[in-house]
Amino acid sequence: MESFSRGWSFLKQAWSMAFKDKDLLKPSIYALVAGMIVSFIGVIPIAAVAFLFGGSQFGNIVMAALGAILVFVQFVVTYVFSGMTAYLIFGYLSEGDGRMDKAWAIVRRDFFDILTLAAASTFVNMLKNAANRRRRGVVGGLVRSAANLLEVLWTEASYLILPAMVIDDLNLKDGMQRVLNITRQNLLLIGISTVGVRWVTGLIGFVLGLGGFVIALAIGGGAVYAMGGFNFLSIVAIAFAAFIFFAFVVVASVINSYTSIAYHTCLYIWARDVEKAQTAGQPVRVAAPAPLAAVLG
Repeated sequence: MESFSRGWSFLKQAWSMAFKDKDLLKPSIYALVAGMIVSFIGVIPIAAVAFLFGGSQFGNIVMAALGAILVFVQFVVTYVFSGMTAYLIFGYLSEGDGRMDKAWAIVRRDFFDILTLAAASTFVNMLKNAANRRRRGVVGGLVRSAANLLEVLWTEASYLILPAMVIDDLNLKDGMQRVLNITRQNLLLIGISTVGVRWVTGLIGFVLGLGGFVIALAIGGGAVYAMGGFNFLSIVAIAFAAFIFFAFVVVASVINSYTSIAYHTCLYIWARDVEKAQTAGQPVRVAAPAPLAAVLG
């Protein structure tokens, strides 16, 4: 319960930053829009191949390749804008202002490194999907469990590798090494266990999704019932209901994206500062970044 309470407190601290500097939220919104566009465009060739060559070995190979490319591009989009958010938060905490021009310059500088991170995430995703397609049985279950665990661990690691890339200009290899080192030194022990950011954002996403669905169902279903069936007005009402549900999902997505990036960026900055102090032999206790420090007390 204390973990959830701290997660909720951090969410309020993170959004307090965003309300003071609106630029911090912009990349999360851009990522959502760009991700939808990429998904829409990417599905078209996959659907065409499925229609033309569905059921054949050639068609399956091409669809798998196109699916992997789509996943890769989606990761690139996510990491580009997440990297911008991480750098904006770093700028806000260190200089009092997160500047979009600097964030754009940083992701352009680190674009190749972001591509390598996206490629690694795509590979992990493909391993998980391949494991989940294995036949049932003890061995298959173990393989699926191992692959799912790998994806969870890699996802958490990528949340920290990305700030290492944009803040300290590290490539994938050095970023992974940095995260591994600070983890070995227990500098990230505060991580997932004591501040339940994931629980809070998950609950908010569930509540907003369910609330949006209930409202949409009431509007759409109510309109069909009131009109005695499907007609122009009831169809307009259903379209409006779908828009309402989509709006709730969008809000949940932005809350989850921004809060998660803010948390891991603060976590990385803190571990980075502690590491520097330890390297310099300084016994002074290093304070966490303000949003995290307010939660930990």
